[in-house]
Amino acid sequence: MTVTVERGGRVIHKQHEVRHPRRPRNSYALFLLPGFLAFLAVVVVPFLMNTGVSFTDWQGVGSPKWSGPANYRELMDDSEFWASFRHSLFMVVAMAAIPTVIGLVLAAALFDFVGKHFGTRTAAVLRACFYLPQVLPIAVAGIVWSWILAPDNGSLNELLKAVGLGSWQQDWLGDPDIALYSVMGVMVWVQIGFPLVVFMAGLQRVDPQLYEAAELDGAGWWRRFWHITLPQIRPEIYVVLLWCTIAALKVFGAVYVLTKGGPGGATDVPSYFSFTTFFEKTQVGYGAAISTVLTVIILVLALIGLTLQTRAEDAEEGIRA
Repeated sequence: MTVTVERGGRVIHKQHEVRHPRRPRNSYALFLLPGFLAFLAVVVVPFLMNTGVSFTDWQGVGSPKWSGPANYRELMDDSEFWASFRHSLFMVVAMAAIPTVIGLVLAAALFDFVGKHFGTRTAAVLRACFYLPQVLPIAVAGIVWSWILAPDNGSLNELLKAVGLGSWQQDWLGDPDIALYSVMGVMVWVQIGFPLVVFMAGLQRVDPQLYEAAELDGAGWWRRFWHITLPQIRPEIYVVLLWCTIAALKVFGAVYVLTKGGPGGATDVPSYFSFTTFFEKTQVGYGAAISTVLTVIILVLALIGLTLQTRAEDAEEGIRA
């Protein structure tokens, strides 16, 4: 701030520093407090309570009886749990690996071909169509797919019959040999929109001059995709794989609506196995142990994924430097 003072015919300019009140350093913590309290109440406290229940023998009524690590020792020898865990690995393939690959190809096709030849609006409409299963309630999608895959008068079997492939008709959700693969197919359809949207957002930040320079050098679409697109959107690939893997490990709704873990446990997964043990068999302590183990596995995988992503980003920055 400048102040003008006249003294004896002379004009003197004095500058005074305007001091703003200093914001307390801990004021920003107040804005984080509601989220922290919500996280504490919704995540941390229930997890600790569930962990405590997992060390008891409890039927859901009366007083829990302390049993120590007995539930975990039983869990390690439970063939049903390990079978459900193997099924969740199939879900990782269906909800993480396959959608990531298909999402990459579709995102590149919509961005490089459809967007350039038919306009960005057409690409946006197609992107929304692929993303639609993500916003549908899983209960609605599951019921519709149960109608499609029904053994009698199901749309898929009727279509096979109409095109002369009646010998291919199956009880898609009732046959133990193919029920898991049927659920996997449904989950690919549900999950494919998420990687597509993330990858198309990542492609927006790639420098177009890289593609132009590669095209001038005679590089085809595949070489541009492999040497430019994939390295540039590597952070998005890490995010998608980690997010979808976690979603696959804790999948519940689709299994509950489509098969309820059947037939004969062929589609059982740890989250549904914990649910049935907890509520249907009323083995509350054992069900809590299953969910605790699943939570720890998810946390460990998340930490490993974040560590690998951070190391990859640091390595790239070191190369650029």
